[in-house]
Amino acid sequence: MSTTYQTILPAGSHWSLRMRRGSALRLTDLDGGINAAMLMYNPENLLERYNAPDTLKCQHTFRLTQGHCLYSDMGRIFCGIEQDSFGWHESVCGSSNAQQVAAQYGARDYQQARNDWHQNGYDSFLVELAKYGLGKRDMAACVNFFAQVTASDDGELQLRQQGKKGAEVMLRFAMDTLVILQTCPHPLSTATGYPQQRLGIQLDGSPAPLPPVCLEREENQRGLRNNHLYYLTDQP
Repeated sequence: MSTTYQTILPAGSHWSLRMRRGSALRLTDLDGGINAAMLMYNPENLLERYNAPDTLKCQHTFRLTQGHCLYSDMGRIFCGIEQDSFGWHESVCGSSNAQQVAAQYGARDYQQARNDWHQNGYDSFLVELAKYGLGKRDMAACVNFFAQVTASDDGELQLRQQGKKGAEVMLRFAMDTLVILQTCPHPLSTATGYPQQRLGIQLDGSPAPLPPVCLEREENQRGLRNNHLYYLTDQP
C-alpha cells in the first residue's frame, strides 16, 4: 500500500474523512486491544448509510473479514475488506454509551480531565456527525473492527478477543464514502480501566478497483453492478 497520509488516533477519540472511490484506508492496532468503530454515509446523499443487517445477511456471515463487502441501505457497496490480519470484526453490538462508561470506568468529563476524560462511543459519533449536519436520527449500526464477538447457545453475546498488537485491516472503497471513526470502548468490554490503545490510520489515494477476493460471491458482484449503475453518467 502506497501511503499518502497517515495519522494516529488516540483512545477515546473520533475522526472523519470523505474517502474517494478507489482509495484505500488501512487501520492498525498499534498497541494491542484497540476498538475501532465505523459508520459510513454517501456524502452526496446522506440518507444513504451503512446497513449492517444487509451486509451480514447477503454474505451469510456473522463475522466480517477479508473478502467481505460493507453495504449501504441502497444495495451498493461502500467498501471491501481487501486485507485483514486479525480475521474477525463484528457489526451487531453497536457503541458504548455515557451511562455504561461512567458505571464501568468512572465518570470523568472533559472540564475535569481534559484529554484524559472518559468519552463514550455514542457521543463520539454524534460529535463527528454534527460536522455534516447529521444527528441522533442518523445513527445506524456500526462496524467494530478488531472485535471478535461470539454467541452462546442461549444467544448471549461475548467479546472473545479485542484487538492484537500489529493487526491490520485494509478497506478498498467502491464509492465515495463519508467515514466516521471512533476509538471508544467496545460495549461488551469487561476491562476495568479505560482503554489507552491507539489506532494507526493510513490512506492511499491511488485509485484501484475492488480486489478479486471481494468479488468471489455472486451477491458482491451484484452489489458492484449497482455501484456501476449509480456512477453510469459520472463522466470526468
